[in-house]
Amino acid sequence: MERKASRAAALIALHGAGQPVWSPRDYAALAREGYARNPVVHRCVRMVAEAAASVPFLLYDGAQELDTHPLLDLLARPNAAQGGADLFETVYGHLLVAGNAYLEQVPNNGVPRELHALRPDRIKVVPGDAGWPVAFDYTAHGRTLRIGAETDDGIAPVRQLKLFHPLNDHYGFAPVEAAQVSLDIHNAASAWNKALLDNAARPSGALVYGAAEAANLSAEQFDRLRAELEDGYQGARNAGRPLLLEGGLDWKPMGLTPKDMDFIEAKREAAREIALAFGVPPMLLGIPGDNTYANFQEASRAFWRQTVLPLVRRTGLALGAWLGPAHGGALRLEPDLDAVEALSVEREALWRRLAAADFLSRDEKRQAVGYGVGPEADA
Repeated sequence: MERKASRAAALIALHGAGQPVWSPRDYAALAREGYARNPVVHRCVRMVAEAAASVPFLLYDGAQELDTHPLLDLLARPNAAQGGADLFETVYGHLLVAGNAYLEQVPNNGVPRELHALRPDRIKVVPGDAGWPVAFDYTAHGRTLRIGAETDDGIAPVRQLKLFHPLNDHYGFAPVEAAQVSLDIHNAASAWNKALLDNAARPSGALVYGAAEAANLSAEQFDRLRAELEDGYQGARNAGRPLLLEGGLDWKPMGLTPKDMDFIEAKREAAREIALAFGVPPMLLGIPGDNTYANFQEASRAFWRQTVLPLVRRTGLALGAWLGPAHGGALRLEPDLDAVEALSVEREALWRRLAAADFLSRDEKRQAVGYGVGPEADA
């Protein structure tokens, strides 16, 4: 009996031909500045990943739907530590933050028994002489394991999922990269606002000494004035405390006020652009706009139709092509649209139209909504 074990966990260095192509982006920086520090990016990634992970898969062998199958069991319980939704939330999160996601299968007698998600910043693609990937270098704790793209038995241990990148052959392009300028603006605006609040919500300025009897303050006067300003007038605890001026001193503002900068609108526009990059309608994030109930319903359906379901569908097709050959047959994974509550209005409208279509038989109506021929034939 072949023993199941994760090759990445073993971290045994294997040597092979080719050199790794190093990723041009810093996943850690994108994850830290985007997902970990920016509330808009964090919410967009959570919304897309959680929604996509909640969609179950249907398994087809050609045109026939399979209700029970070892592959469905594997996707429902991919490993001892995770359920299916947990694993796929991680996979979709990696895709959104890094543009790449990597899954490792642990086979037993040639059949996949476990699936594990590998962190994309630990994986480097190793291309061969023809340019196609021949291996993946997995690095952790200062050690590197080279995993071949295909074993002698024809099994691909690792599957790379990636989003389209127009300038890179081996790595995908993350939505957070497209929103990086807006992300920097949003983060900088938040940091500036925090600094302004720490400074008693006052814009920067200068104390001008304009006494006629002297052109400049003495060194002792300058040090005393600076100490008084730092101790008595800076910080949130001193907010609203009046500034006492003496001896020809005058306060001259040198910075723009939040109102002059149109501060709130600038943050909203940056948040809107971030949401656009992730395919999340801004009103679903609470960004002010045409937030009527009807528009919210339309935005929710657009979110599922244009963002979530295409991501789930391409992932299902990739997994079917990767794991299906071990079970034989033309296996195909498709998202179960009937399980998506946000599309219930569309389903009801379709059922009403089909119910009124007298020119269709009962079985034709069933096939039109994705069901097979019924157990009872039409009269």
